[in-house]
Order: sequence, then C-alpha cells, then structure tokens
Amino acid sequence: MRIGVPKEIKPQENRIGLTPESVKTLVSEGHEVLIENNGGFEAGFENDQYIKAGARIVNKASDIFNDAEIIVKVKEPQKVEVDMIKENQIIYTYLHLAAAKDLTEGLVKSKSINIAYETVTDNNGRLPLLAPMSAVAGRMSVQAGAHCLEKNQKGRGILLGGAPGGEAANVLILGGGVVGENAAIIATGMKAKVHIIDKSEARLKQLVEMFGDKIIPHQSDKIDLTKLVTQADLLVGGVLIPGAEAPKLVTKDMIKLMKRGSVIVDVAIDQGGCVETSKPTTHGDPTYIVDDVVHYCVANMPGGVPRTSTFALNSATLPYLVKLANKGYQKALSEDKNFLAGLNIFKGQVTYKAVADIFGYEYCNPSDIIQ
Repeated sequence: MRIGVPKEIKPQENRIGLTPESVKTLVSEGHEVLIENNGGFEAGFENDQYIKAGARIVNKASDIFNDAEIIVKVKEPQKVEVDMIKENQIIYTYLHLAAAKDLTEGLVKSKSINIAYETVTDNNGRLPLLAPMSAVAGRMSVQAGAHCLEKNQKGRGILLGGAPGGEAANVLILGGGVVGENAAIIATGMKAKVHIIDKSEARLKQLVEMFGDKIIPHQSDKIDLTKLVTQADLLVGGVLIPGAEAPKLVTKDMIKLMKRGSVIVDVAIDQGGCVETSKPTTHGDPTYIVDDVVHYCVANMPGGVPRTSTFALNSATLPYLVKLANKGYQKALSEDKNFLAGLNIFKGQVTYKAVADIFGYEYCNPSDIIQ
C-alpha cells in the first residue's frame, strides 16, 4: 500500500505520524511511504533519515492526500486537510470526535474510513494507542502546573514541593487512569501533597500499592468534591470516558471558591474538558484566568515534547498500521475486535456509538458494514 504522512499543521504541533525507523519497517513489508518535506524536522528527524529508511519526500501535502491510500497523522485533520480527504481513503490518527462536531460532519461527508487511535482497545478494555500520549500528558501536567504556580505566571507563588519552613502544595488529581498515575509519579517525586480521586475502589487500591503513603486516595462517590477542589493549589483533570465527551465534574461555582492564583491543568480538554470553565488553548498562548484561577488547557500537550512523544506513539501505533497495510482494512479490522473498536466513521456512517449519540447520527455497528 501507499502510506502518506503529511506535516502536522495544528498550531504548535511538532510531532509526526512516523519515525524513520517505522518507515523502514513498512518499506521492508513492501509498502511505499510518502513523507512531506521537513515533516519531522521539529521532532528531530531529517529528510535524509527518511530517505535512507526508504521513504519518498513529497513537497506538498495535497500530493500526499491525492496519492496515498492510508494517511497517517498524529492530530485530528484540520479543515484544509478534511477538504483534501478522498472517498475510501483510510485516515489513521487521533480524532477525538466527541468534542468536534464540524470535524465529524466533514469526515462523514468525505466518505473516508477513519480509525481513531484513542478508541482502539485491548483485551482488558484499556486503550493502548491513547496510553503513551496520556502518560506524556500526565507527566507534563504537573510540570506545566508547577510553572503556572509561579507568581510571574499569575499563580499563587508557591513551590510544589515546598521548602524548609514552607508547606508543600496540595495537588488534586481527578481520575486514576494513565493520566492520573503519571501525574502522580511527577507530583510525588516533587514532594507535593497528592490527592487522587477515582470511582473505582480497585483502581485506588492499585495506586496505593504503587505509591504507598505518598498519595491520599478518594473514592468519588464518598467525598465532598467541592471541599477538595477548594483546598487544591493545583488541580489536574484526567477524567476519560472512551470516545465520549468528558463529564464536567468541576463547576463554575467550585472555581469561584478556589484560592486566588491556584492552577487547573485540564488534560481532558481534547474530549471537551472536565472543568466547566475550560476552553482549548495552545502552546503559544497556554493559559487564561477565570475568577483568579489560572487555567492551562492546551489541547495537544504532548506536542510540546515532539521527539519523546513521536517515539512513544509509534511504539504503540506501528504494529496496527503494519497489520492494516498488509491485510487491508476489511481483514485487519474483522479479525481483531479491539482494532475494530477504533473505527469511528466508515464511508459516511458513524460507527462509534458515543459519537453518534452526541451528534444525533444513526449508529451503525462496524462489524455489520465493513464486509
């Protein structure tokens, strides 16, 4: 198959869909790979590395969209890219459609085949293609939050881990999944006082086994959320409902009660955010203030560390891409129900129920229509 990798055009997005090593793997399987000129430059990958791996460098994204059977990206297609997508073309990338009505409509109209990294599952119900970027975002959330707490960033002027004679900051993590676990790794490492909220008692027990008394676990149905939110110096939103819009757990009224200069990092912003006052921001202009609370809501946080993120992402996405290219979408998806869970839109039909429900589309069972 001919596989095309355009340069990412979302603001401050410097990742790329394939590393040179991934290209080498695909070429060794007999596939042709097209890479847009300097597409990997900001992630530290030169054109020469791709050429040595067997790729062909293409000057314009339009030529890649015109020629490739599979388009491999990192972030959701932007409007100009959606307009270039062809009927029956396979799009393999993060989509986050539940928070993107216009994108959903555009992909439906294109009659393309859209596989979303974030809804591919494994046999344990986990999300293996989302997990690497969730891990990166979770770790970055505390790093970004600690920076935002500095006074010159409009924060409270406190050090996350405190100092002799000064108390450590309170960090509240909403969600004990991959984002929450990785946020806790950094927050506990920085000696903050770390609270984690999750609805699963079993998951909280796992986290206690992992972190011991470095964290304070809270089961979501047994707490006063408002009290914990108002005590937080840094709140990390890591709540996820696979493929669906994130629930708004932190309300505007709670925000009004938070301490002046406290910080919210809403990692769930890709799925609409779990804080009522959240709205997407960029790496170029990452924060804004509501009721004296600093909000950091960058929708592509891992794009800030593109080299680390591209390697981590490819380690997860490449095996599925090889399967897709070697077998074709019908066989690759029908043989693997977990990979099939990634199919969100198929030739004008919405095949992911949460997306169909939120935007009023008829849901089509993917196993019934890919034959």
